Amino acid sequence: MSRMSHMSHMSTARDWAELLRVPALFTVPGDALAGAAATGLRPNSRTLLAMAASLSLYEAGMALNDWADRADDAVERPHRPLPSGRIAPAAALGAAAAFTAGGLALASLAGRPAFTVASALAGTVWAYDLGLKHTPAGPAAMAAARGLDLLLGAAATGKGHPAAQLRAATPNALVLGAHTLAVTAVSRREAQGGSMAAPLGALAATAALTHLLARGGGGGE
Repeated sequence: MSRMSHMSHMSTARDWAELLRVPALFTVPGDALAGAAATGLRPNSRTLLAMAASLSLYEAGMALNDWADRADDAVERPHRPLPSGRIAPAAALGAAAAFTAGGLALASLAGRPAFTVASALAGTVWAYDLGLKHTPAGPAAMAAARGLDLLLGAAATGKGHPAAQLRAATPNALVLGAHTLAVTAVSRREAQGGSMAAPLGALAATAALTHLLARGGGGGE
């Protein structure tokens, strides 16, 4: 009985790791670190809080994504944890809420500016997963989430002059958002077909913003 219980717990852990896409977590802290770097300040304990908040909100998005897509997954991806019955939909939704609350709590420890940005990020994540993902606004919502994630690192790292630090990080957030918009739009174009105008426009915007950012950085030397 003990061995069977152990195997059951191991299986449950694997199921949750699959739902939450744990291997992808290693790519998440980079946005907050980039935001911290954009302020010109040394990363500190508040930066770590921003990274932890970012990870928690990312996991909220992963759980909420599968909950929102459970009907489609039952047809297209029946092996996923929810349609296969390995995790109950209510448990996934509860996890999304818990991760959201945890992310906001962590951000609040980094200060009011970080909490404000994290709240906007959480709202964007929920709006994307619960509806915007399947609309023309989906790529823009994803781009906004990435930009806000970078600004979260900037807002948390700085202390005393949050507005100035957010202004310093905004060009980087715009470039990251434009890049994300381009990638998401191209991916959607490949999957669904349609006009290439939006993807090409996003790519052009990315190139223009990157050029302006590079010129601005060079002018400060």
